Amino acid sequence: MSGNRERILEVALVVLGHDPDAGMGEVAAAAGVVRRTVYGHFPSRAELVQALTRRAVTEIAVVLDEVDAPDRPADAVWAQFIARLWPLVHRYRVLVALRRGEHAKEIHALLGPVEDLLTALVARGQSDGRFGRHLSAPILARLAWGAVFAMADDLAEDTSAVGPVSMASLLLLGVPHDRAEALAESTR
Repeated sequence: MSGNRERILEVALVVLGHDPDAGMGEVAAAAGVVRRTVYGHFPSRAELVQALTRRAVTEIAVVLDEVDAPDRPADAVWAQFIARLWPLVHRYRVLVALRRGEHAKEIHALLGPVEDLLTALVARGQSDGRFGRHLSAPILARLAWGAVFAMADDLAEDTSAVGPVSMASLLLLGVPHDRAEALAESTR
């Protein structure tokens, strides 16, 4: 990946994080390049957003792959996933806002593989009694996953928040309070 392309992606995360409606000109100015340079790497705003989403999907999938093992309880995997993901969440929380906008369909499609992995983890947790069955696995996974990003809006810069965020998402998944508290404590 070229230096300019990488810099543009990094800056776009910041710019779009502050203003999800920011245009290519604002990204270019913040990156210290001309608009033509941005358009040379990303012919449209949609392609810039898709590149950011692909990057997020890759990073998130790697984190989940590193903490997941079929023999580990699903609730412990989830807690460890949130703990390892937390430093990245603030970078990608803009995708939640963009997902509700004009790029919703593309972002949803690109995030599909991560959502599939999380749904499988929740289904595994439901089948072994670790997670509640109050909602279907896909809905429960999206709810708990979305809550982490919602909390990131106010807490992403607070590294000590990972325990409470992990606990809140575990409670949403139907993990009993004492178990959720112990798992969250183990992530600090």
